[in-house]
Amino acid sequence: MQDWGAIRHAHLAEGESIRSIAKRLGISRDTVSKMVNSDGPPKYLRKPTANSFSSYEERIRHLLSQNPYIPATVIAERIGWTGSISWFRKNVARLRPQYMPADPADRLIYEPGEQMQCDLWFPKAVVPHNRVHPISFPVLVMVLSYSRFTLAQMIPTRRAWDLVLGMWKLLSHLGYLPANLLWDNEAGVGRRGSLTEEVMAFVGTLGLKITQTKPYDPETKGIVERTNGYLGTSFLPGRRFTSPEDFNAQLRDFLEKVANKRVIRRLGASPEELILADKKSMREMPDLAPTTPSEKVRLQRDYYVRVAGNDYSVHPRAIGSFCEVSYNLEEVVVISSGQLLARHRRAWGSGLTITDPSHVSAAAEMRLLYQMRKPPSKDEGIFRDLSEYDSHFGVMI
Repeated sequence: MQDWGAIRHAHLAEGESIRSIAKRLGISRDTVSKMVNSDGPPKYLRKPTANSFSSYEERIRHLLSQNPYIPATVIAERIGWTGSISWFRKNVARLRPQYMPADPADRLIYEPGEQMQCDLWFPKAVVPHNRVHPISFPVLVMVLSYSRFTLAQMIPTRRAWDLVLGMWKLLSHLGYLPANLLWDNEAGVGRRGSLTEEVMAFVGTLGLKITQTKPYDPETKGIVERTNGYLGTSFLPGRRFTSPEDFNAQLRDFLEKVANKRVIRRLGASPEELILADKKSMREMPDLAPTTPSEKVRLQRDYYVRVAGNDYSVHPRAIGSFCEVSYNLEEVVVISSGQLLARHRRAWGSGLTITDPSHVSAAAEMRLLYQMRKPPSKDEGIFRDLSEYDSHFGVMI
């Protein structure tokens, strides 16, 4: 490339002859002449050579034209290929895109307050909580499409009620409601265009709309997908967490001081600045108490109730009675006849047993009283004087 530029400069700009250039550089005059007369820089073109794949290529193209998704192993079987299967796969992969249908992606433009993209992020970080071996929990991430303002919180599970409680809490923190929430086909939200009952109650109460993307179409919610990647590379490294509460505290601090203050090059401003335009186009969050899951159960002899895969103790005085069990992201509450029977901190994970020592002590006392009860005598309450019946019914003897 350097010789080509030097030769053309010497001949065209300085007027040096081709003979002189060839003699000075020690190359043939034909080579110098070709470089002077070429329209563009020289390129190395390797002459195509036939190989063992070439003789099968026409038949392979015919099969791909009929079905572009046909596996390479099936193609190899049908054409009688006997060579290396890995090398065959590479060559088929080179031809396959020519027969695949195109899937164009439109460039989306978002208006202020129009949309908030939602997703679950699964960080590669363990958070200890009531377990010998710490585990990881999902993080609900919500990003306004126009301003890129991010809200996020770790939640116990990906069940419908926890998703609803998480969305309610984050939107309450924001104080405003977007026109549309964009989700993928998360099972807790709904499948095939049918939302779960919990999510339907949530959107109906707040007057929201939830749109679900088509399967295998991550580009539609690419903003929140990129935010998940950003949190994984900018928030997680070098951090340690002692509990879910500690994780959420550090995450809120990071979003407030770093993520929502950084200038997004494509927008030329920070989310903290652009959120003002979003808020002007959104409705204010209504002053409503969040809908919490509750159910009535009859308390069994073991005085435990199951909530989201974990067992919680209840005061044994309610054994045999119906109790109302409700919970949120922070606690589990059990009430019967207006009396508080149990209040526990919400356990994260599953298969855990959470016990209040006072409930165990009360059960021990009740068990002792039951064992010390006086059994009725053999004749007690069995025989009565027949004159009592005569007196009762007014029979004269």
